[in-house]
Amino acid sequence: MKKIFGKVFALTLVVCLVSSLLGVAVFAKGAAAGSQPYTFKSVRTGGGGGFIVDVLFNPKQKDLIYAKTDMGGAYRWEPTTSTWTQLLNWVSADNWNMTGVESIATDPVNPNNLYIAAGTYTNSWTSQNGSILRSTDKGNTFQITQMPFKMGGNMPGRGMGERLAVDPNKNSILYFGARSGNGLWKSSDSGVTWAKVTNFPDTGPYVENPSDTSGCCNDKLGVVWVTFDPATGTAGNATQTIYVGVGENGSGMPNIFRSTDAGATWAAIPGEPVCTVTGGTVTCPDGATWATSANSSTGYLPHQGKLDSAGTLYVTYSDTDGPYSGGNGAVYKYVPSTNTWTKISPATVADDYYGYGGLGVDMLHPGTLVVAAVNSWWPQGILFRTTDGGVTWSRAWSYTSYPSYSKVFTMDVSSAPWLNFGKTTAIDPVPTVNLGWMMEGLNIDPFNSDRMMYGTGATLYGTTNLTAWGSSTSVIIKSMAVGIEEEAVSKLVSPPSGAPHLFSIVYDVTGFRHDNLDAAPASMMPFSQDNADMDFAEANPQFMVRVGTGSTSASPQTFGSAFTYDGGTTWFTGNKDIIPGQGGGSVAAAANANRVVWAPSSAPVSYSTDNGNSWIASANIPQGAIVAADRVNASKFYGYGQNKFWLSTDSGATFSAATASGLPATGSVNKNQFKALFGHEGDVWMALGTSGLFHTANNGATFTQLTSVSSANVIGFGMAGPGQTYPSIFLAGILAGNSTSGLYRSDDAGASWVQISDAQHQYASIFSMTGDPRIYGRVYFGTNGLGIVYGDIAGAAPATSTPTKTSTQSTGPTNTSTRTMTPTSVINTNTPTRTPTVGITSTPTRTLTRTNTPAITNTATRTATLSITPTSGAGACSPVTATITAPFTQDGAGTFCWQSTNLGTYINSWNTTSVTINGVNATNIYVASGSYPAKINGFYYISYNSTVAWGHFEAK
Repeated sequence: MKKIFGKVFALTLVVCLVSSLLGVAVFAKGAAAGSQPYTFKSVRTGGGGGFIVDVLFNPKQKDLIYAKTDMGGAYRWEPTTSTWTQLLNWVSADNWNMTGVESIATDPVNPNNLYIAAGTYTNSWTSQNGSILRSTDKGNTFQITQMPFKMGGNMPGRGMGERLAVDPNKNSILYFGARSGNGLWKSSDSGVTWAKVTNFPDTGPYVENPSDTSGCCNDKLGVVWVTFDPATGTAGNATQTIYVGVGENGSGMPNIFRSTDAGATWAAIPGEPVCTVTGGTVTCPDGATWATSANSSTGYLPHQGKLDSAGTLYVTYSDTDGPYSGGNGAVYKYVPSTNTWTKISPATVADDYYGYGGLGVDMLHPGTLVVAAVNSWWPQGILFRTTDGGVTWSRAWSYTSYPSYSKVFTMDVSSAPWLNFGKTTAIDPVPTVNLGWMMEGLNIDPFNSDRMMYGTGATLYGTTNLTAWGSSTSVIIKSMAVGIEEEAVSKLVSPPSGAPHLFSIVYDVTGFRHDNLDAAPASMMPFSQDNADMDFAEANPQFMVRVGTGSTSASPQTFGSAFTYDGGTTWFTGNKDIIPGQGGGSVAAAANANRVVWAPSSAPVSYSTDNGNSWIASANIPQGAIVAADRVNASKFYGYGQNKFWLSTDSGATFSAATASGLPATGSVNKNQFKALFGHEGDVWMALGTSGLFHTANNGATFTQLTSVSSANVIGFGMAGPGQTYPSIFLAGILAGNSTSGLYRSDDAGASWVQISDAQHQYASIFSMTGDPRIYGRVYFGTNGLGIVYGDIAGAAPATSTPTKTSTQSTGPTNTSTRTMTPTSVINTNTPTRTPTVGITSTPTRTLTRTNTPAITNTATRTATLSITPTSGAGACSPVTATITAPFTQDGAGTFCWQSTNLGTYINSWNTTSVTINGVNATNIYVASGSYPAKINGFYYISYNSTVAWGHFEAK
């Protein structure tokens, strides 16, 4: 029931979790007929796989630690095993938006209490408002208060915070800083009801990109952190002094406010650092200046604000909201007893090209802290440590004689070796394993000065010997993310024979060959983080094909197609793409491995008989269709596009539209919704969302809609049940007569279903699914942020089998590519689906000259050297859409051709399918002005294409 009394709002639901631990079978007594208990476990990658936004230590109970992610839930540390337990696997598909965590607060008075501000997006990608999840048992069970506004766990500035805080003296009081101009909110009853703090003076109007039309980056940042001073209160009485940071960097505008009377009144802190703008030039009190024509930011934003045990407030600043940007910044401290602000930045203004984010305060030693550069990508991230309140600093690594450098740490990624991103040899100054990037969440254990943890764009790092910093002993920094599985999973396949049983494609980190479901893979699959699809040859499953964005001369680490003949042990890339840089889409391998058919998103459907050395356009089938191979007859391929089913009987050379009676007039499918069944020629299943589940057994001549299913999101096939010949079908969707989503299995071709999910195991958004053709009842499914999960029938040893596959053709491939490649390093920046930061490859935007070595200009390894000089025309760009001048940004889907005489000092892009300058590829990379190609007739012609709302281009 919802009650609104003035500004007070509460909607409370109860979610009872018998167990939140993966691997525990839960089957409620009296469950409805048609259910079957399953045991679910995460497929372990061991390294996290996405942006770990923050890690929080409870100040009262030792070893009570929580970690939050931007769209993959929240975790609790298990000290006996040094692993993490996911707390939000119970979130249903209907409430998927809850898995984005805006903020976490662990109660400093009663450690059993945990609060989570849950909500992924503030824009139109969801209609759901945010919620405050309340637990009295450390996250095993929750009650839910729905708030009257949206939250943005995966929105810009998500690394700033924490927005949610519990009063350390009177723990029934909580504050929450909202986005979107909704201001500061307070609860006086342990989060059950909330009221807006109407006298709080600033709503945080900063907007990352005012010209954005997707709603992703033009939302107001809001109130970003709340910090109590526990020394200004007594047990059971409200804390008097509260500091609040807001997203405000207007000229001359303060952005940290304080109350000294328990929130009765608020005011900016006198003397706080404020930047001003005069005539297009920004001037900050630390001496930093910049032109708004080159950097549109008008000042500093307070990323973190934390108190040490002496009551000193430390604040890290950056000129943007991050977590993947920032070019200027500062660190300040405020001493309340003297009302003084002091600049304590660890780097000079001239050397700072990154801004500051992460801030860890040693509560046992006042004045000892660690801060992180929030946007240092190359050669790696930077940490700084001080033991004297910022008078002097020690840097984690420093150049000796470029490119050589000394460092105070060593990296240990033995728990997830793939965190080297395929790089096995260091070439100074770039290491094999990066210290981190997007480093916003950083904290020191309040009980142990040696233990520090911090989040990055790929994993959670930490150390247990921090105080060795500055001695002859190295600080050992390890991945501490075992149990955190934040992967967004694009595709899963389970071959009928050979090892292993599972392969995955995962955004950001390419994907894996899973030789052991309960151990981290030794490496990720090579070549590109922008994988899109994968398939294997049914009769020769050691042959596999993957497709990605596409290789280019300017971005050689990416690939269009990759192939293996040994079940993924080694891979080689095709020598040619259909259209360079226009990859992705779906791919299908003939049952006998003699060819593949590739259907990119923005290039013609084509086939190759020589492993990507050449491609021939398939006739008739429309561009953008989804393709699949018949699992028995190697001459047959299927497609779905323009609301039609397409059939090829000549190995993909030509397609024809099937009459396909029984299909709805409109519908769309993705690669996980359009699948041919193994062992049965001409048998294809299509999950058409709310239109239902459709099946053909005659090559698409007729389709039957299953009346037992009302909504079908993804499907998969597994080993046939006992006494059955038809494979089991797995479904994520809604059965007829039901109103909520679940996971189901059918052993009789969809005539009946058993529910295999339960209240504790729902996993929000399931994007990919397959059964295991060799283990009856086993299902694998990939989520949008909760990793890869596998499930087995509880209490029984899985029945296994090796199906016999036959093919109507046995012709081998006509040519094997002679090209071989070794994996190359890529930078992960957490690009789960539905995230506004997909595929970011940003590098420092300022040229850096260091005085302790010969004049050094640091340019990122991802910066392209564009050596191609167009001979005539405007390259691949025409007709001109508009004339632009730096600074310029474009966000969202679309195709544009711009003309410009001035692109500024650099261009950068992410989540685009193609960007070219005068015909030279610059897709999803940072390109400095010194690497621009020659002008054509005095102009640059920039071609931009993106198919997603969070595509981004900038010239500054």
